Amino acid sequence: MVKSSVKENQPWASGPGEILQHGINLLQKDTDTNRRLAMLSIDNAVELMIKTYLGLPKGVNGLKISRKEFDEISESFPSLLDALEKHCGDKLEGIELPVIDWYHRLRNELYHQGNGLTVERNKVIVYAEIAQLLFRRLFGFDIEVDKPSSTELVGSFVTAWSNLYQLLESLAKIKFPGRDFRGTNAIVPELTAEGLLDRQTVERIRVLRRVRNNIVHGNMKELNEDLVRRVRDITEELQNKVEAMKSPQLRS
Repeated sequence: MVKSSVKENQPWASGPGEILQHGINLLQKDTDTNRRLAMLSIDNAVELMIKTYLGLPKGVNGLKISRKEFDEISESFPSLLDALEKHCGDKLEGIELPVIDWYHRLRNELYHQGNGLTVERNKVIVYAEIAQLLFRRLFGFDIEVDKPSSTELVGSFVTAWSNLYQLLESLAKIKFPGRDFRGTNAIVPELTAEGLLDRQTVERIRVLRRVRNNIVHGNMKELNEDLVRRVRDITEELQNKVEAMKSPQLRS
């Protein structure tokens, strides 16, 4: 059963929200057809939420996008992702656009390469969690759905990793103002060279990133509550460093 979710003062969010809800609801009954349709719906919702947000009036989203530019970026999914990164980078902390692009390509394979092709349930679950995170960042609230219980741990890990990645980006922005970093492979070595990450922390992040990559590609054999806790522990440690770096008293 779908719960009421779309805020009355953001009617433009109703379309992508309802499509995303529909895709997630399809996972309640696990069949090849439902997984395939869920993947298509979730990807359609991601594309529509990006297009919707970028196309909002300037008074709503604060963006300076001309009608001509909007028409051009709306022609392809990669162009939408590029425009999202260009205009909404502050809303993407913790979200890795190459991952979304990977799932979109997977969706295209399902759509274009013949009948009977399906997708692993785990991959659909992860994409659904990433889509919900993007929806929250763009529109400022969560959609509420009755999820299968098996998705709860996945959601916890995806959210925890997003928060960790966001803290790494925050540290990089404070230490290297004006520089643009994307991905832990770019951020971690720079922070390590500056003494902000010790070897033990780097190794912990490396291990968790490997797990995260496996989960993104549908392999959840290693996923458990302890991994979620470990991601949160590192995030808390990094949060303390961010707060210390932002404190005028501690910097002086």
